[in-house]
Amino acid sequence: MAAGVGYLTFHVVAIVPVIAALALATRSRLGSRRDVLTGTLVLAGLALVYTTPWDGYLITRGVWWYGDGAVLVRFGAVPLGEYLFFVLQPLLVGLWVARFRVETTRPLSVALPERALGLAGAGVVAAAGLVLLGADSGLYLGSLLVWSAPILAIQWAFGWPFLAAQWRTVLAGTLAPTLYLWVVDRIAIGVGLWTISARYTTGVDLPLLGLPIEEAVFFLLTSLFVVQGLVLYVWLVDQLRTVETLDRQSLAALFGGR
Repeated sequence: MAAGVGYLTFHVVAIVPVIAALALATRSRLGSRRDVLTGTLVLAGLALVYTTPWDGYLITRGVWWYGDGAVLVRFGAVPLGEYLFFVLQPLLVGLWVARFRVETTRPLSVALPERALGLAGAGVVAAAGLVLLGADSGLYLGSLLVWSAPILAIQWAFGWPFLAAQWRTVLAGTLAPTLYLWVVDRIAIGVGLWTISARYTTGVDLPLLGLPIEEAVFFLLTSLFVVQGLVLYVWLVDQLRTVETLDRQSLAALFGGR
């Protein structure tokens, strides 16, 4: 591993080519999927802002660390490679999701009890995280669940029935990027790019792959955040556009009839 460029090399080898390939593969769809691309950029910005404090806290606690020469520069506790990943992962997932259709004819209205159920589901995730935080071995997984709960609360309260109706897109959009990121993360750990603390993790590994369950859950949740966010964003924008069109047609009919 070349000194000082390890993490950046990881992006160049494992992440950027996949993004480029997906961009080329979906280039014929990009014009018609402009909402997906816009939503991806919005989510990438939000991911950068929301993830940085949590990530920096875990690094300072020693939940993981980096191999010798793997980090070129840090901003605070967080390496440049981490900041890049906060943006690159949404791009990777978003370009993959652009391949799938989102049926947006369902009205935006969601009943209050359904919204409450979405909030309750996120509350269960938060509660599980708080329980895990009671022991050192639960720091990574527990903080991950607590950190993820507000995002899940927003997404599920806003439209979990719509997400359930679009389950094929959500499932296909989430699983493929997650599986790929699991594999490359396991390789990165294997070559010593980063090391996960035994003290602050449960010691449970993903079967067959041998990836710490904390890492597996992280990539699953973050990919899910992007997919759900994009599906909801496309639904919202399309419904607002439909309402705007109907309003214009009503005005045209009103004034045209006078």
